[in-house]
Amino acid sequence: MLYPKRVKHRKIQKGHTKGVEKRATDLAFGSIGLKALESRWIRSSQIEAARRVILRHLKDKGKIWIRIFPDKPVTFKGNEVGMGGGKGSVSHYVYPLKPGRILFEIDGVPKDIARAALKEAGGKLPVKTKIIEG
Repeated sequence: MLYPKRVKHRKIQKGHTKGVEKRATDLAFGSIGLKALESRWIRSSQIEAARRVILRHLKDKGKIWIRIFPDKPVTFKGNEVGMGGGKGSVSHYVYPLKPGRILFEIDGVPKDIARAALKEAGGKLPVKTKIIEG
């Protein structure tokens, strides 16, 4: 799964995701891509599940680009732990997704295979997506 090798700050505040994406809204590498229509935190395990589905469809042909990287740490305190005692330990990493962001791009395979791969990969993600072609 994806996670950063080094981080400047080990734990960060939650913040909130608002607005629409301004970067990575158009295809840059491949000829067909998967675009997000909602905002949500995407876990590294969800990105990995979608990537594996795409690779299974491509069968060692073509190329895939992952346009998101989970670098935001999420912390949890254990069950039945009282208040105080500081912030919990880092549990996993997420990518705070905004609507309009390109998630995956594919090139080098027929359009029907790429569409099927991206459709199934979109089912592995917790957001509504659409397939776009360049």
